[in-house]
Amino acid sequence: MRECQVASIFEESATVLAHISHPGDQYVMRLHAPKTAAHAAPGQFVHLRVSPERLLRRPISIMLTDPEKGTIDLLYKAIGAGTQLLSERNVGESIAMLGPIGQPFDLSDLNKRYILIGGGVGIPPMIFAADRLHGRADAIVFAGSEVPFPFALKPSTTLLPGINGTAILAITSLEERNIASRLASNAGLYGCYQGHVPNLARDYLLALKPEMRAGCVLLSCGPHPMLHAVAKLGRELNLPTYLSLEEHMACGIGGCAGCVVKTIEAGQEKYRRVCVDGPVFSADILPEFA
Repeated sequence: MRECQVASIFEESATVLAHISHPGDQYVMRLHAPKTAAHAAPGQFVHLRVSPERLLRRPISIMLTDPEKGTIDLLYKAIGAGTQLLSERNVGESIAMLGPIGQPFDLSDLNKRYILIGGGVGIPPMIFAADRLHGRADAIVFAGSEVPFPFALKPSTTLLPGINGTAILAITSLEERNIASRLASNAGLYGCYQGHVPNLARDYLLALKPEMRAGCVLLSCGPHPMLHAVAKLGRELNLPTYLSLEEHMACGIGGCAGCVVKTIEAGQEKYRRVCVDGPVFSADILPEFA
């Protein structure tokens, strides 16, 4: 476990530049937040005050940044009172925000092939990681959803070993940059692998030659059952596996210790704060996912 090294967290009044609704109570929001955009890394999140009437903020993963334009893109689902209030915010409004927060994914080994596995609102960190790896290292995105994907999709022109003929759709923004992606769903969505997204990634990995598979690393974010499956896949194939955990948070900056998770490090039990010691952890130190 790397020691917690919290970079600067900025308080910004972020302006809503775009706010688009998608099926399944999904929303994509673009904010002008130049300090966060300049410093954010894949796996980090922002803490938004969803409404002036709500004191507690909500953590939302960063999906993309444009440091030159000073913008960040967020994807979230309106599943509770807080995110429902967030969904009602309009273009031109300002939102109080803290960011970027947390320990990001380590993307420094450019000799690795990064297998990026995201589910639901855990897809954004995978999009962000693929964007940062583009032109630097191999990356493949596997995304799962039980509601229509909130992205433009198109048939892929990239052949991936082990992927059957029904899984033909890819995320357009990635496909156009020659970043391979495939989709999975249990909801019968057209062009998707019919099943859970970790199984889709497993089919691909098992089809690789052993020496190529040995050079892969798994990065994942999504609901806990999916993370359990990804951790199991990493153990099965003896691959380094890193999970971004989704937890309820109060302060979001490590002060309240309300989002702790148990770890086993050097044989000792510890409790780490998901907000600042994570949200990214090696699966090897998380007994919950053993």
